[in-house]
Amino acid sequence: MPAVQSAAGRITPRQAIQRFWEVDALRGVAIVMMVIFHLMWDLWAFRVLPDVVLWAGFWKYFQRTTATLFIMLVGVSLTLSYRRAAAKQGTDGLYLKFLIRGLRIFGLGMVVTVATRLFGMGFVDFGVLHLIGFSIAAAYPFLRYRWPNLVLWAVFFAAGHFVQQQHVDTRWLVWLGWTPIPYLPVDFFPIIPWFGVVLLGVFLGNTLYSQNGRAFFLPDLSTWLPVRLLELLGRRSLIIYLVHQPILLALLALFGLIDLGL
Repeated sequence: MPAVQSAAGRITPRQAIQRFWEVDALRGVAIVMMVIFHLMWDLWAFRVLPDVVLWAGFWKYFQRTTATLFIMLVGVSLTLSYRRAAAKQGTDGLYLKFLIRGLRIFGLGMVVTVATRLFGMGFVDFGVLHLIGFSIAAAYPFLRYRWPNLVLWAVFFAAGHFVQQQHVDTRWLVWLGWTPIPYLPVDFFPIIPWFGVVLLGVFLGNTLYSQNGRAFFLPDLSTWLPVRLLELLGRRSLIIYLVHQPILLALLALFGLIDLGL
């Protein structure tokens, strides 16, 4: 279907406002992987599986793959969201919408920061919600572009290797990636290098999708029950992220595997 140019200069093809099932399904895969990893973390933390190694080998790369997939899909989704919003209302005032959305998610990250402290679950200075909230606002100027985002991803990737080798005596710079020693947060996704992964997602979003839909062929699997379930999880990823850990702990306590000391 060709794009339609309205009198207001807006692109209004039907494809610009549709959802792409594969994006939601992949986000659902990332959510399932996240829950699995956090379950393993709980089993290790409560000494149910004290010998499991989460910081090396299989589980290290499982966690890295999960985080990379999830955060990269943030960038892909931002391009699709930008395209849908621009088609409906144009770009005038659109940044404010993204800024408010980013601040809202960053605020949820601050709730997580406070809650982890209050309940003695460690600490989160700059976790995934902080990163996503920041990225929604900071990535906006790049959402129309393609190749600059790939270049910026490479810059952030290289900078990440440099920053990880440097350490400071304060926690005020951890949001950028500079950490003191020791530094053991339960959730940590600093801007360097992880904002670069968001920009890589923006590059992929603008490469694989356009105002006319997909730029590649994909058979429609959206009617398959497993895919539909993954789509559902993907569309509810934020609420699942917020509630999955208390649910996991409650279930483990219910089955007598851990003692929450209540």
